[in-house]
Amino acid sequence: MAQTTTYVCGQCGQSHKKWSGKCAGCGAWNSLSEEVGIATAPAGRGAKKVQGQQVELTSLVGNMAETQRTSTGIAELDRVLGGGTAQGATILIGGDPGVGKSTLLLQTAAGLANKGRNVIYITGEESPAQVRLRAVRLQLANAPVKIATETNVANICKTIAKEKPNLLVIDSIQTMWSPALESAPGTVSQLRLATQDLIHAAKANNTTLILVGHVTKDGQIAGPRVLEHMVDTVIYFESERGDHLRILRTVKNRFGAAHEIGVFEMQTQGLMEVPNPSSIFLEAHDNSNTGGTAIFAAIEGTRPLLVEVQALAAPSSLAIPRRAVVGWNQNRLSMVLAVLEARGGISFAGRDVFLNIAGGLNITEPAADLAVAAALISSINECALPPNSVIFGEISLSGSIRPVVQTDVRLKEAQRLGFDYALTATAKKGETQPDAITPIRDVGELIATIHND
Repeated sequence: MAQTTTYVCGQCGQSHKKWSGKCAGCGAWNSLSEEVGIATAPAGRGAKKVQGQQVELTSLVGNMAETQRTSTGIAELDRVLGGGTAQGATILIGGDPGVGKSTLLLQTAAGLANKGRNVIYITGEESPAQVRLRAVRLQLANAPVKIATETNVANICKTIAKEKPNLLVIDSIQTMWSPALESAPGTVSQLRLATQDLIHAAKANNTTLILVGHVTKDGQIAGPRVLEHMVDTVIYFESERGDHLRILRTVKNRFGAAHEIGVFEMQTQGLMEVPNPSSIFLEAHDNSNTGGTAIFAAIEGTRPLLVEVQALAAPSSLAIPRRAVVGWNQNRLSMVLAVLEARGGISFAGRDVFLNIAGGLNITEPAADLAVAAALISSINECALPPNSVIFGEISLSGSIRPVVQTDVRLKEAQRLGFDYALTATAKKGETQPDAITPIRDVGELIATIHND
């Protein structure tokens, strides 16, 4: 048969007959890649119709067997997964090169193998000797993990059917290819088909499947986004360059809560758990509370965390002052600055503004608005915030402070670490205001409270 050339979008997977700079399906730029396949004859009126079978239906009402979970032996990973690995689940983990994905998975595989589980580790990027060298460095050389170097998905599926492992690690999915297609490994079609075949084989044999995914320069898992829809759990391994802390964050989980995080510290003997992340994020915090710093009580998934928000508003010689942000949303900072200028009368014109979330954590919840505003006010007025206080609350465009969820959980974490009281929004009608809270109604009261203290 004749070969045909198509251009497939790496974001949404839509095929195009001609190359263009923008995908017509999702609007992504420079996302089309060339793929060569075999052209099939179009089905005409005389084509044979395949008769389907009626699908067996069941009622939503009734007793269902609970999902069987297995602890990995790593408490932080179990937290992110929702209590351990689920039988037959598929997990996709991505992260920058060198962040520690292979190290974490080898530690997980060794821990389960030492408990008597049948564990297979298949790599398409390293030889078995290289995997053994890493195991020796991590002091895991005696773990009964079965390793192999293979990229043919058909051979891997055959191995799954014969070995029926409890856990299978594929490092990485971008190196896998299916003989059913003639396209090269790493293309959209190969990624989609290879992942589909591996998932079907794993679920048919009740095998927990972990896929390692490469990431693009934007930090997204390479390949079509349909991969994230196909799997049960999507995890990202995050780290600031040069930082020893590693943040494991789940963005999708069919067997647990999403946006849960686990914190690890990279050491010589591998990744070590950090059971009390707040103490790590605050280990360099100055108790004298110098100007420009505020302690934010955050919620990541179900876990409360205390992190330090650092702000600096310095005079600028540039025509357009700089706005640099690390660990927070750039647009959110612009909104807070605008509210402080319009509602609080504080001008940041002619000043460079730098904002940093200490410890390499990325904060996404709007509850950080008040802590960021407090740090900016403290920096520009060169006055310290109230000592031993945490700050959280959402700022509206009118300048008022809106209450946030899980206030009690945030306060308990703050009190456990020695923080006496909190600056946050006033309680809702009918709710009692805890004694540990100093209520703030708007940015004007926030400015007055900082100046009075």
